[in-house]
Amino acid sequence: QVQLVESGGGLVQEGGSLRLSCAASGHTFSNYAMGWFRQAPGKEREFVAAISWAGGSTYYADSVKGRFAISRDNAKNTVYLQMNSLRPEDTADYYCAQSRTSYVGGTYSPDRQQYAFWGQGTQVTVSS
Repeated sequence: QVQLVESGGGLVQEGGSLRLSCAASGHTFSNYAMGWFRQAPGKEREFVAAISWAGGSTYYADSVKGRFAISRDNAKNTVYLQMNSLRPEDTADYYCAQSRTSYVGGTYSPDRQQYAFWGQGTQVTVSS
């Protein structure tokens, strides 16, 4: 059974930083691309970032490009999301997800249907 457990969320002031972690178990983590999504209250879940199976390729939503960085450590079965220059509009529950594929790309990485497994989420609140 695949399990994804996020951590690292919390309350931070505007302009601050947080690093989210997602620990995976129950499958061959290194075979799959991984993604981060977020969902703000009253809004649909939206794509944030994705990383290919070996970490060589990444893809970001325009809203976080240049501020967020996704990375992974396959030896630790963990994917990370470093979030810098946080804004109040970044406030949301953040979810990691395992892709059905090994690679990332603009045509499918943002598509929630491309992800087979999801974590329970971690809350990020950015105060102004």
